[in-house]
Amino acid sequence: MTDTDTETNPIRNVSDTALWVAVYRAMESERRDAIFNDPFARRMAGERGQSIVDTMPRGKDLAWAMIVRTAVMDELILKCIAEGATSVLNLAAGLDTRAYRMDLPEHIRWFHVDFPPMVDYVKEKMADEVPRCHLTYVAADLRLPEQRDAVFKTAASHGPVLVVTEGLLVYLPPEDVSKLAKALHETAQARWWISDLATPLLLKRLAKSWSSKLKQGNAPFLFAPADAAAFFNPLGWNETEFRSSWTESLRLKRHIRYARFWNVLLKFNSKAQRAEALRMSGITLMQPSHDAEK
Repeated sequence: MTDTDTETNPIRNVSDTALWVAVYRAMESERRDAIFNDPFARRMAGERGQSIVDTMPRGKDLAWAMIVRTAVMDELILKCIAEGATSVLNLAAGLDTRAYRMDLPEHIRWFHVDFPPMVDYVKEKMADEVPRCHLTYVAADLRLPEQRDAVFKTAASHGPVLVVTEGLLVYLPPEDVSKLAKALHETAQARWWISDLATPLLLKRLAKSWSSKLKQGNAPFLFAPADAAAFFNPLGWNETEFRSSWTESLRLKRHIRYARFWNVLLKFNSKAQRAEALRMSGITLMQPSHDAEK
């Protein structure tokens, strides 16, 4: 990539998207009526993160989706912990600071897993802070089975495992998502899995805004199953809860302009069209098939 390309498209790789999303968390945290508080987000994002938001098409206008995702995942994480999760496996954790900012029980084992450069960056930024629980940073490349399995076995040894993959799956080819799902089921023996999901409809909507920039920056959207159940069920996972980004944005009052007007228009669509629109983007909570059947 040339210097000119960098100026027009500051996304260089997938890790840069963490800087970008951290700005959205900072924007929300700085509101008087914030629905969550991440006091470390601005520190994490730095000038580069702000540059990405300023450069991306409609960078600030589309902040609502990431803000909603963060808030909903916070809720689901606390729900799973209340149900008995004692080990949290946060994969491709990026600049996530939940182990520092959330009201977590001290006994929770939180594994912050990402590529070595990203882990080093977070550790440096948070060197003077104290986590709310037992936090372990893990520098690993999850594409390598031996590293992946070692991390998963360690997490499994600390009790019922909750897996969080925020902003990860969409950047993986389907075959890699399949391998990850199998390993989480068989090796990590995870009992809960929280992830954001997109569909082909969302990728089509983003084609004129973010998608081209991400592709140029070596971070294209790759995974967007038209039928999540058909993809994950054969791999041992059943969806037990789905939170539509659209529906949650209205609940949390973090929606696009004229959202309520568009919501009324949506009611005039067929049942199938409404279902497709509401599944376009959201957060899923999955559990192993044997647990879901109990």
